[in-house]
Amino acid sequence: MAISRRQLLISTALGGAAMGLGLPRLAWAATSAAAPNLFIGTGGDGHTYPGPTLPFGMVQLGPDTDVERWDTCSGYHRDDTSILGFSHTHLSGTGIGDMLDVLVVPTAGDKVQLTPGTMADPDSGYRQRFKDEVAEPGYYAVSLESGVRAELTVTARTGYHRYQFPQGPGHLLIDLSHLVLDKTDQPPLIQDAGMELAADGTLTGHRTVNRWAKRRRIYFAMQFSRAPDRVGFYADEDAAQPAGSTKVEGRRLKALVQFGQAGGEPILIRCGISGVDRDGALANLKAEATHWDFDAVRRAAASVWADTLGTIQVEGGSEDQRTIMTTALYHAQLAPTLFSDVDGRYLGMDGKVHHVPAGGAAHSTWSLWDTYRAVHPLFTLVAPDKTKQLIDDLIRQTAQSPFGPLVWQLQAKETGTMIGWHGVVPLAEAHAKGIEADYAAAWPAIRRRSFDFTAPDKDNSLGRDLYDRMGFVPADKVFESVSRTQEYAYDDWASSRLARAIGETADAQRLTRRSANWINTIDPSIGFARPRFADGSWWEPYDPIQLGHMPKPWWRDYTEANGWQATFLHQHDIYNFIAHLGGDAKFEAKLDALFNAPSTLPDNAPPDIAGLVGQYAHGNEPDQHAPYLYAYVGAPWKTQAMVRRLCVEMYHNAPKGIIGNDDCGQMSAWFVFSALGFYPVDPVEAVYVFGSPLFERAAVKVGNGRTLVVEAPGNSADTPYVRAVEWNGQPWSKSWIAHKDLVQGGTLRFTMSKEPNPNFGAKIADRPPSGGRGAGQS
Repeated sequence: MAISRRQLLISTALGGAAMGLGLPRLAWAATSAAAPNLFIGTGGDGHTYPGPTLPFGMVQLGPDTDVERWDTCSGYHRDDTSILGFSHTHLSGTGIGDMLDVLVVPTAGDKVQLTPGTMADPDSGYRQRFKDEVAEPGYYAVSLESGVRAELTVTARTGYHRYQFPQGPGHLLIDLSHLVLDKTDQPPLIQDAGMELAADGTLTGHRTVNRWAKRRRIYFAMQFSRAPDRVGFYADEDAAQPAGSTKVEGRRLKALVQFGQAGGEPILIRCGISGVDRDGALANLKAEATHWDFDAVRRAAASVWADTLGTIQVEGGSEDQRTIMTTALYHAQLAPTLFSDVDGRYLGMDGKVHHVPAGGAAHSTWSLWDTYRAVHPLFTLVAPDKTKQLIDDLIRQTAQSPFGPLVWQLQAKETGTMIGWHGVVPLAEAHAKGIEADYAAAWPAIRRRSFDFTAPDKDNSLGRDLYDRMGFVPADKVFESVSRTQEYAYDDWASSRLARAIGETADAQRLTRRSANWINTIDPSIGFARPRFADGSWWEPYDPIQLGHMPKPWWRDYTEANGWQATFLHQHDIYNFIAHLGGDAKFEAKLDALFNAPSTLPDNAPPDIAGLVGQYAHGNEPDQHAPYLYAYVGAPWKTQAMVRRLCVEMYHNAPKGIIGNDDCGQMSAWFVFSALGFYPVDPVEAVYVFGSPLFERAAVKVGNGRTLVVEAPGNSADTPYVRAVEWNGQPWSKSWIAHKDLVQGGTLRFTMSKEPNPNFGAKIADRPPSGGRGAGQS
């Protein structure tokens, strides 16, 4: 259940009694923003987690309920009824699982269990049933069936635990064998691990994990507020080490920290982590965990989130919609995650230890196939200073990576997940929006990925040579060929803008020409993106519902899409796209057909294709900009109707409130933009296309002390259409607005209506630019 700000304030005044939990509660935000519901997305396939972290924090401390289902890629699912324990790293909204490092299992009583047991039978292991969960920004609490009340909070690089035990014995199990499981342990999922207990009681350790990010190495340093009576170690196969042992090595390791009397004062843990080495974890712990005042850390975390979530404040709409808005803003700022230590050291993509310059930071969890679309554009709007830090880091890591532009980087390991090299897009976007950085430093790596076909490949960039030579990736040579051609073309478009900006004119011209390769995937005779073979022929018989011409599930011609969705994947050069499909009327009719086609999918469709409206799939990224394409043919009223429908139908104030995976905040960022009333169809173009604002008023801090106010007086559920727009008091006839205008601050005023206004934005001169030119320009 969502907790309103009023409830939080009452609860604070009454010391928690108003919530019936007996806990001190904090008003997380001294702003008029609605309180977020951190359980949104933890049900269904949202794959979010409710545990505490800071914006872009290195530590994501929280509960784990399962490690064996796709539903629990984040380690947590709201429908589960038992908790394994609390680990220090989590992924938010991803479609693949990893992390869950350094699990802590607090248990009251003298019974010690070293294995987790099963969901069906929690009593067979250390799992515990639970109740009374509380989750707010920077804080999580839950009651475990053994009688322990667990509370968690964080700094940027450390996790704080507070465990109130009942009277009697109790223990803490530190399980380094805990991780997202796979069907096979070959190669070993944990390559090596070690733990050591220092004379001062500090427990340090590390492990090397071969899950999604291969050979990912994590270090930790942990301290306890009370000296335990005994600390025992267990090696592989839970082999107990001799009494008095102070270290253990192997693969699947555990430490048992025992207290003869665990009751009385709470037992606190503070734990720092590092991706560099043991000394880094110790230094992070020393710098950020300087005391044992759990509540002070909690208040500091709440204050950071109050400032962050206060960047957008809305009025109007329903209480649920206001809660969804704040929660979406929260989820959109969980990644990329901090990866540099307090001394500036970080592990680079080249496997070497580097230092960030003063004021800089290195980051992990770059889900760029997803986040280039709306997450990074949101940062450029509401967090320009953070964008500068991210762009500087992206440039450094692009230069350091053997694969060039980042794709899906996780703790210094390029997973190569998804397709393209979309790390170039936030760079080109930031440059277009005036973020100063040394873009030329990234160019050699971008050029190598673009033109050197002997450079190392991962799955994301297969077929680059064929794409360059033939103008498309042949469907009989490389899987996911249609989507590859289209997405490689978009990366070429972004790269061409960067090349031109730094004076690489010849490269810019070549990339611009090649960015038109998308046209070779769309058969104008049928108006669909269609697999094409090396001899130039098209796949027959063609069915846009299908995922490809091969029966093998892994050999698809589209990436998490079918022919319908891939047809509208296109984000740049839209006016040539419209012409290729036969002009404005035919293009508009094709969009209508997309949203009205039967919502059927083949049996081999991945679960990512979700949230269907016709054949448009809102639960996945490839065509999330498609509702806004009506503006390019002078029919923005259809955009308005569809965007409002999606905001209402695809997002809910409930655990299943996100359709599809949140994908490191992309689904959430789409909502934030669309609820404000505009969206970045092509981030590199640096303009926003109008949709349908959800609220009556929004105040958006856009940096440099400036505020953008979006007004829609009298806006309601039955007024989805825009009758007119004003910008700073002057009539605005365009169906779009430039980023450079919005970041100056001002008032964007929408006059809403129950009926569409077909004249607004209909003129060619009022349609959004695309491909660096306006509508009607050649």
